Amino acid sequence: MTESFEQISPMVFTDAAAAKVRSLMEEEENTNLKLRVYITGGGCSGFSYGFTFDEAVAEDDTAVDNDGVMMVVDAMSYQYLAGAEVDYKVSLQGSQFVINNPNAATTCGCGSSFSI
Repeated sequence: MTESFEQISPMVFTDAAAAKVRSLMEEEENTNLKLRVYITGGGCSGFSYGFTFDEAVAEDDTAVDNDGVMMVVDAMSYQYLAGAEVDYKVSLQGSQFVINNPNAATTCGCGSSFSI
């Protein structure tokens, strides 16, 4: 008898995002900083993405390493972000971390909120 398990796709932490986090770590002179990505309720489409810097990693966090730079996601947020790509973009509108989320059924015009 074989059991089937749902495979959860890992998140992608791009080189551009990791390079930006590394530069911020150097500016702050704190090599313990990690990029924390999370989901909150609200926003024009139902959920909003959030980014902060954190020194701690909780027991149930998912950690993604890119060349020694760490991104962490809490367990509740990870269920909505599995398979997503976290990138850093520079454009005429400014520079920001962005998420390309295959789980989002709809997104708002600004790209900072989504629904499932």
